[in-house]
Amino acid sequence: MARTVLDSQLQLLDAQLLVMASSTEDALRTSIAALAARDAEAANAVIDGDDDIDHQEREIEGLCVKLLLTQQPVATDLHRVSAALKIAGDLERIGDQATDIAEIALTLQGELDGELSAHLREMGDRACSILHDATEAFVERDAERARTTIGEDAQIDALFESVKSDVVRGIQDEGSVASNLVETLMLAKYLERVGDHAQNIAEWVEYALTGRYKGEVLG
Repeated sequence: MARTVLDSQLQLLDAQLLVMASSTEDALRTSIAALAARDAEAANAVIDGDDDIDHQEREIEGLCVKLLLTQQPVATDLHRVSAALKIAGDLERIGDQATDIAEIALTLQGELDGELSAHLREMGDRACSILHDATEAFVERDAERARTTIGEDAQIDALFESVKSDVVRGIQDEGSVASNLVETLMLAKYLERVGDHAQNIAEWVEYALTGRYKGEVLG
Protein backbone atom coordinates (compact mmCIF):
# COMPACT_ATOMS: atom_id res chain seq x y z
CA MET A 1 0.00 0.00 0.00
CA ALA A 2 2.80 2.44 0.91
CA ARG A 3 4.48 1.91 -2.45
CA THR A 4 1.18 2.50 -4.25
CA VAL A 5 0.74 5.84 -2.49
CA LEU A 6 4.33 6.82 -3.26
CA ASP A 7 3.96 5.94 -6.93
CA SER A 8 0.75 7.95 -7.10
CA GLN A 9 2.46 11.00 -5.60
CA LEU A 10 5.43 10.65 -7.95
CA GLN A 11 3.04 10.56 -10.90
CA LEU A 12 1.34 13.69 -9.59
CA LEU A 13 4.75 15.35 -9.26
CA ASP A 14 5.58 14.49 -12.88
CA ALA A 15 2.23 15.88 -14.02
CA GLN A 16 2.71 19.14 -12.14
CA LEU A 17 6.19 19.54 -13.60
CA LEU A 18 4.84 19.02 -17.11
CA VAL A 19 2.16 21.67 -16.57
CA MET A 20 4.78 24.11 -15.30
CA ALA A 21 7.13 23.34 -18.18
CA SER A 22 4.31 23.95 -20.66
CA SER A 23 3.37 27.24 -18.99
CA THR A 24 6.98 28.38 -18.99
CA GLU A 25 7.62 27.44 -22.62
CA ASP A 26 4.42 29.25 -23.65
CA ALA A 27 5.51 32.35 -21.73
CA LEU A 28 8.94 32.32 -23.35
CA ARG A 29 7.60 31.88 -26.89
CA THR A 30 4.93 34.53 -26.34
CA SER A 31 7.41 37.07 -24.98
CA ILE A 32 9.72 36.57 -27.97
CA ALA A 33 6.79 36.92 -30.39
CA ALA A 34 5.55 39.99 -28.53
CA LEU A 35 8.98 41.59 -28.88
CA ALA A 36 9.11 40.91 -32.62
CA ALA A 37 5.56 42.18 -33.23
CA ARG A 38 5.56 44.87 -30.52
CA ASP A 39 2.38 43.23 -29.26
CA ALA A 40 1.49 44.94 -25.97
CA GLU A 41 -1.42 42.61 -25.26
CA ALA A 42 0.75 39.52 -25.56
CA ALA A 43 3.55 41.11 -23.51
CA ASN A 44 1.12 42.01 -20.72
CA ALA A 45 -0.26 38.46 -20.76
CA VAL A 46 3.25 37.13 -20.09
CA ILE A 47 3.78 39.59 -17.26
CA ASP A 48 0.40 38.81 -15.71
CA GLY A 49 1.04 35.07 -15.99
CA ASP A 50 4.31 35.13 -14.06
CA ASP A 51 2.52 34.86 -10.71
CA ASP A 52 0.90 31.62 -11.88
CA ILE A 53 4.29 30.13 -12.76
CA ASP A 54 5.59 31.16 -9.34
CA HIS A 55 2.56 29.51 -7.75
CA GLN A 56 3.19 26.31 -9.69
CA GLU A 57 6.76 26.23 -8.38
CA ARG A 58 5.53 26.55 -4.79
CA GLU A 59 3.01 23.73 -5.35
CA ILE A 60 5.78 21.46 -6.63
CA GLU A 61 8.04 22.36 -3.71
CA GLY A 62 5.22 21.60 -1.28
CA LEU A 63 4.52 18.22 -2.86
CA CYS A 64 8.23 17.32 -2.76
CA VAL A 65 8.48 18.18 0.93
CA LYS A 66 5.30 16.23 1.70
CA LEU A 67 6.59 13.23 -0.22
CA LEU A 68 9.92 13.24 1.59
CA LEU A 69 8.34 13.63 5.02
CA THR A 70 5.47 11.17 4.73
CA GLN A 71 6.80 8.46 2.41
CA GLN A 72 9.85 6.22 2.34
CA PRO A 73 11.46 6.92 -1.04
CA VAL A 74 14.34 4.73 -2.16
CA ALA A 75 17.41 6.12 -3.95
CA THR A 76 15.83 6.23 -7.41
CA ASP A 77 12.79 8.02 -5.99
CA LEU A 78 15.04 10.55 -4.29
CA HIS A 79 16.70 11.23 -7.63
CA ARG A 80 13.29 12.08 -9.10
CA VAL A 81 12.25 14.28 -6.20
CA SER A 82 15.50 16.23 -5.90
CA ALA A 83 15.62 16.67 -9.68
CA ALA A 84 12.02 17.92 -9.65
CA LEU A 85 12.93 20.62 -7.14
CA LYS A 86 15.84 21.77 -9.30
CA ILE A 87 13.84 21.64 -12.53
CA ALA A 88 11.02 23.69 -11.00
CA GLY A 89 13.55 26.30 -9.86
CA ASP A 90 15.03 26.58 -13.36
CA LEU A 91 11.57 26.80 -14.93
CA GLU A 92 10.67 29.63 -12.56
CA ARG A 93 13.83 31.51 -13.57
CA ILE A 94 12.96 31.07 -17.24
CA GLY A 95 9.53 32.49 -16.46
CA ASP A 96 11.26 35.51 -14.93
CA GLN A 97 13.39 35.97 -18.04
CA ALA A 98 10.29 35.77 -20.24
CA THR A 99 8.74 38.51 -18.12
CA ASP A 100 11.87 40.64 -18.47
CA ILE A 101 11.71 40.26 -22.26
CA ALA A 102 8.02 41.17 -22.26
CA GLU A 103 8.69 44.29 -20.21
CA ILE A 104 11.28 45.46 -22.74
CA ALA A 105 8.81 44.72 -25.54
CA LEU A 106 6.41 47.20 -23.90
CA THR A 107 8.93 50.02 -23.60
CA LEU A 108 11.17 49.60 -26.63
CA GLN A 109 11.17 52.59 -28.97
CA GLY A 110 12.23 52.42 -32.60
CA GLU A 111 13.63 49.48 -34.51
CA LEU A 112 16.45 47.15 -33.49
CA ASP A 113 19.53 46.90 -35.66
CA GLY A 114 18.81 44.34 -38.39
CA GLU A 115 21.78 42.05 -37.78
CA LEU A 116 21.44 42.21 -34.01
CA SER A 117 17.72 41.50 -34.32
CA ALA A 118 18.53 38.40 -36.39
CA HIS A 119 20.94 37.23 -33.69
CA LEU A 120 18.26 37.71 -31.04
CA ARG A 121 15.73 35.72 -33.07
CA GLU A 122 18.20 32.88 -33.44
CA MET A 123 19.01 32.96 -29.73
CA GLY A 124 15.31 32.86 -28.94
CA ASP A 125 14.65 29.97 -31.34
CA ARG A 126 17.54 27.96 -29.92
CA ALA A 127 16.54 28.65 -26.31
CA CYS A 128 12.97 27.51 -26.99
CA SER A 129 14.28 24.43 -28.77
CA ILE A 130 16.53 23.39 -25.87
CA LEU A 131 13.73 23.90 -23.35
CA HIS A 132 11.31 21.90 -25.50
CA ASP A 133 13.80 19.06 -26.04
CA ALA A 134 14.61 18.86 -22.33
CA THR A 135 10.90 18.73 -21.51
CA GLU A 136 10.31 16.04 -24.13
CA ALA A 137 13.18 14.01 -22.68
CA PHE A 138 11.45 14.22 -19.32
CA VAL A 139 8.06 13.24 -20.76
CA GLU A 140 9.51 10.30 -22.69
CA ARG A 141 11.90 9.34 -19.88
CA ASP A 142 14.64 9.43 -22.51
CA ALA A 143 18.06 9.84 -20.90
CA GLU A 144 19.83 9.77 -24.26
CA ARG A 145 17.75 12.70 -25.52
CA ALA A 146 18.54 14.62 -22.35
CA ARG A 147 22.26 13.98 -22.85
CA THR A 148 22.03 15.10 -26.48
CA THR A 149 20.39 18.36 -25.40
CA ILE A 150 23.18 19.11 -22.92
CA GLY A 151 25.75 21.35 -24.57
CA GLU A 152 23.43 22.85 -27.17
CA ASP A 153 23.40 26.15 -25.30
CA ALA A 154 27.02 26.69 -26.45
CA GLN A 155 25.53 28.07 -29.67
CA ILE A 156 23.49 30.56 -27.65
CA ASP A 157 26.59 31.57 -25.71
CA ALA A 158 28.47 32.18 -28.98
CA LEU A 159 25.63 34.33 -30.31
CA PHE A 160 25.60 36.30 -27.06
CA GLU A 161 29.30 37.04 -27.43
CA SER A 162 28.66 38.25 -30.99
CA VAL A 163 25.84 40.52 -29.85
CA LYS A 164 27.94 41.85 -26.99
CA SER A 165 30.85 42.68 -29.31
CA ASP A 166 28.57 44.34 -31.86
CA VAL A 167 26.83 46.41 -29.18
CA VAL A 168 30.13 47.63 -27.74
CA ARG A 169 31.38 48.48 -31.21
CA GLY A 170 28.13 50.29 -31.98
CA ILE A 171 28.32 52.38 -28.83
CA GLN A 172 31.92 53.30 -29.61
CA ASP A 173 31.05 54.22 -33.19
CA GLU A 174 28.20 56.43 -32.05
CA GLY A 175 30.27 58.11 -29.39
CA SER A 176 27.35 57.66 -26.97
CA VAL A 177 24.74 55.06 -26.07
CA ALA A 178 23.02 54.53 -29.39
CA SER A 179 19.29 53.91 -29.57
CA ASN A 180 18.24 50.43 -28.39
CA LEU A 181 21.79 49.06 -28.09
CA VAL A 182 21.59 48.77 -24.33
CA GLU A 183 18.15 47.14 -24.60
CA THR A 184 19.53 44.75 -27.22
CA LEU A 185 22.33 43.72 -24.88
CA MET A 186 19.82 43.17 -22.06
CA LEU A 187 17.62 41.01 -24.29
CA ALA A 188 20.61 38.95 -25.37
CA LYS A 189 21.62 38.44 -21.74
CA TYR A 190 18.12 37.30 -20.79
CA LEU A 191 18.11 34.78 -23.66
CA GLU A 192 21.60 33.57 -22.72
CA ARG A 193 20.34 32.92 -19.19
CA VAL A 194 17.34 31.04 -20.56
CA GLY A 195 19.76 28.79 -22.44
CA ASP A 196 21.69 28.14 -19.23
CA HIS A 197 18.54 27.23 -17.31
CA ALA A 198 17.26 25.03 -20.14
CA GLN A 199 20.56 23.14 -20.13
CA ASN A 200 20.30 22.79 -16.35
CA ILE A 201 16.89 21.18 -16.84
CA ALA A 202 18.33 18.67 -19.32
CA GLU A 203 21.09 17.82 -16.82
CA TRP A 204 18.57 17.29 -14.03
CA VAL A 205 16.39 15.14 -16.29
CA GLU A 206 19.40 12.92 -16.93
CA TYR A 207 20.03 12.76 -13.18
CA ALA A 208 16.41 11.84 -12.45
CA LEU A 209 16.63 8.97 -14.93
CA THR A 210 20.17 7.69 -14.34
CA GLY A 211 21.53 9.12 -11.10
CA ARG A 212 24.35 10.77 -13.11
CA TYR A 213 24.84 14.55 -12.97
CA LYS A 214 27.46 16.28 -15.13
CA GLY A 215 29.04 12.89 -15.78
CA GLU A 216 29.28 11.85 -12.14
CA VAL A 217 27.17 9.38 -10.17
CA LEU A 218 25.52 11.14 -7.23
CA GLY A 219 23.99 9.46 -4.23
